[in-house]
Amino acid sequence: MTAGVRIRELHEMREFADLYRLFDGIWHPEPGNPPVTLELMKVFSHAGGYVAGAYAGEELVGGSVGILAKDRTLHSHVTGAVIGKGVGPALKAHQREWALARGLTRITWTFDPLVRRNARFNLVKLGARPEEYLCSFYGVMADAINAGDESDRLLAVWRLTEAAGPYSLEGAVTGLAERDGLPVTQRAEGPVVLVATPGDIETLRRADPGAGRAWRMATREVLGGLMANGAQVTGFTDRGEYVLKVSES
Repeated sequence: MTAGVRIRELHEMREFADLYRLFDGIWHPEPGNPPVTLELMKVFSHAGGYVAGAYAGEELVGGSVGILAKDRTLHSHVTGAVIGKGVGPALKAHQREWALARGLTRITWTFDPLVRRNARFNLVKLGARPEEYLCSFYGVMADAINAGDESDRLLAVWRLTEAAGPYSLEGAVTGLAERDGLPVTQRAEGPVVLVATPGDIETLRRADPGAGRAWRMATREVLGGLMANGAQVTGFTDRGEYVLKVSES
């Protein structure tokens, strides 16, 4: 309601077709490569999964598709919305209510670790925490947003019945810094490691694909490497850095 939209579950093929067109307008995928097909929306909805649309009046301005997963979890496969209208947060709030009403305790989804605004929303606003770094998770993606880049993702876990604790910067060292728009890796030897993100990776990828790839590989090496060795992401700073608590073992 705070976003001026109403959100409801979708069940009819005409509603799925509207959502398909909305997603197409956001990602502009190549033919045969949509984020989700009409048939899968129908299957997910019929099988008890989550397919919802956000409406401003009669206009569909956002939507989300998710599946039931193990460990009392809703996995949010794809969520898209008109930018700048607060629809994304409203959809997440609806997902949370939907999941809790069905006895679920977690919502998971993947996101690009280089997209700073998404990381801030997921970690700071919602209190989700990345629990796995997934290299090239979707393989080659042929759409206007991701084309030409590796599809590395973080698996965000939003624990609905637990509050995310505060993070500490005591003893923090920088493992990945930003200098003149480029990533700079540094020795990451400390109890807390900071991993920087680019200011706007989507614009950077278009303007300088080489710089975008440099960020991808550096983030995979530092953030992915730390998480693979047991480090936990505990927060995200105002400067756009992941905060990782390093395992003592």
